[in-house]
Amino acid sequence: MAEEVELKLALGSTAAAFLLQHELLDTPPSQAWLSNTYYDTPQGALEAARAALRIRRTPTGNLQTLKTIGSGTGGLSVRGEWEWAIEGEELDLAGLAHLPPMHALGDAVLEALEPRFVTDFERCRWLLETDGASIEVAFDRGSILAAGQCVAINELELELKRGEPASLWQLAQTLAARVPLRPSIASKAERGSALYKGQWQCNALEHQDHDESTSVRLDHASRLLDIHRDTQTPCFLAKAIDIYENLAESDRLSAETRHHAGALAAMLMHPDWLTTSFGQHSLGLQRTIL
Repeated sequence: MAEEVELKLALGSTAAAFLLQHELLDTPPSQAWLSNTYYDTPQGALEAARAALRIRRTPTGNLQTLKTIGSGTGGLSVRGEWEWAIEGEELDLAGLAHLPPMHALGDAVLEALEPRFVTDFERCRWLLETDGASIEVAFDRGSILAAGQCVAINELELELKRGEPASLWQLAQTLAARVPLRPSIASKAERGSALYKGQWQCNALEHQDHDESTSVRLDHASRLLDIHRDTQTPCFLAKAIDIYENLAESDRLSAETRHHAGALAAMLMHPDWLTTSFGQHSLGLQRTIL
């Protein structure tokens, strides 16, 4: 099992032009079109077990991948990953059976696996060596298709290959000076599953617990913004604003934390809110609680 440490960033609609002109990414990227089919049982057993299974078709062959849902905060995730090459288009059930997450679920789950949704996207990839760290920068553009519905993929994934996780935040802050971005919680697998079911889950939808940690409440806000991106439903945006406003008014937090939270709440009230300023305040707010 490999352990993947990754920071996910959602990008604004104009981000590509600024990103591809950034001096840190001045070498030609490796480029590939990646088509992925995700699998689960009709009852969603893998999702309930916080795992995701896919077959990825690449220019050099097919890969089967099982991932556990990451632990972390603010878009940073640490998760288990098992990946191996397969022949053909069918799941390698024998290879899955001995993996710990699948072994715990039993043979009935293996036998019930079926395709659920598809992600198709172009990936541009760079490997950066910076401040004692090696970081893979992956820029993904494409779509998620499920149950006759489609949502866009426009995101950046910063994966730590060597070094400390703090390097991911430092790189994100450097990029945010010129690229409109924000920390994002929802993975492609989570977004596809929600689209497949027509249901978007978030613990912050019904109420806010003011005794929750600041990091948990920020994750709620980020997830609400992820859901709003895919649904364009105003209530999700309004609930994110509420979280930031409540943080801005909390006398238990530092002046810097309250400043960033208040700025984010104000910017979310404007139609074109995902700007470089929004990204800088988002990352600045995360920095105050790390």
